[in-house]
Amino acid sequence: MTRPEADPVLVLACGALARELADLVRLDGLTHLEVECLPADLHNRPERIPAAVEARLDAIEAQGRRYRQVILGYADCGTGARLDEVCRRRGVTRLPGAHCYEVLAGADVFAGLHDREPGTFYVTDYLARHFDRLVIQGLGIDRHPELTPLYFGNYRRLVHLAQRDDPELARLGRAAAERLGLVHERLATGPAPLRGTLVALTDRKVPAKVMSP
Repeated sequence: MTRPEADPVLVLACGALARELADLVRLDGLTHLEVECLPADLHNRPERIPAAVEARLDAIEAQGRRYRQVILGYADCGTGARLDEVCRRRGVTRLPGAHCYEVLAGADVFAGLHDREPGTFYVTDYLARHFDRLVIQGLGIDRHPELTPLYFGNYRRLVHLAQRDDPELARLGRAAAERLGLVHERLATGPAPLRGTLVALTDRKVPAKVMSP
């Protein structure tokens, strides 16, 4: 059943996009969106994303919360189309694309980056900020440095998809590339690709609030 236009649109998203989505609601006037984020650590465990999303949707339904539309703030994100199964079963929509890098850069820009150098490791502002925890510690490289060439030997460059003009984040992106022995490149994507996708997936604007995880 179609929900009334007075109900907001829920974006149930990856915690790695929390700041970007909150900025869009607060600064870019996307006041029809209510944003709620699942733990960002799921970014490293894509096999757990579909079940986590469905469990949260069950909880939201049990709470009687009303939305005219639900958008998952995930692309496929390594779920092997299992997230699409959740979307079909629950009548919700996800962000288009294979992963958040394509979403944040825009499909055409990302395709150009990939065509120019397939051996590219991508980081977002979130991954640059948490690089040691998510990549170095997460892959066990801090304990076993000899794993670095096994994981990254086929990469040639690191591209930092920068949503913010932040000197500290830029420094962290360069440090990540140096740590892996890769050529560094920074691409200022800004919020426009993500904003355009969300606008395209929704229609009328209604009041909403930003929620914490």
